[in-house]
Amino acid sequence: MDHPLAPRGLQRRTCLAAAAATLVLAACGKQEASTPTQAAAKNVVPVSLEKIAAEAKGFNVGSEMSVRVVYVFFDAQCPHCAALWEAAKPLKPQARFVWIPVGVLGEKSVSQGAAILAASDPVAAMEQNEASVQAHTGGISAMGVSDDQKKAVLANTKMLNDFGFAGVPAIVGKNAVTGELVTIDGAVPTPVLAQKLGLAPPAGATPAS
Repeated sequence: MDHPLAPRGLQRRTCLAAAAATLVLAACGKQEASTPTQAAAKNVVPVSLEKIAAEAKGFNVGSEMSVRVVYVFFDAQCPHCAALWEAAKPLKPQARFVWIPVGVLGEKSVSQGAAILAASDPVAAMEQNEASVQAHTGGISAMGVSDDQKKAVLANTKMLNDFGFAGVPAIVGKNAVTGELVTIDGAVPTPVLAQKLGLAPPAGATPAS
């Protein structure tokens, strides 16, 4: 059986970033297969909010009573995920964000993701990890993480791959205004994130163009 961190038909994962004017899309992830035959072998399944809610393992940020739920697949070693962590903070009063750790950038990602999930305060552990990643100091220690604790991260990674996302962060939710499914492949600034999710931009934020 293929390992969840190296799905068949995909080349070695690399960290990618792209920016265009005020709309920034940045992701750490995988390069697509180089041939149509390889690409077809991915067996991508439709993104399902119901499947994510029922099977993914993550932690909540924001009000647990909120009817608006946004799921974020992230890698603990991904600097763009750290940027999105900050960008999502102003929107916490309007939605509950469920952060789902995956391991697309190596074994350290799996261990750190498992350590965050297993922490007594996952939000505090995530805050510490993302600050360390942004400071280029490697993230939190994952000493003592068990193989059983890593299984949840590996299962989350398989789900991300099955959905065919190009990398992390990968955001899934519903537009609060239209009710339509929203998927965002990469990090975006706060105003763009609010616009795509149908949320009100935070006070003082520059409107998305």
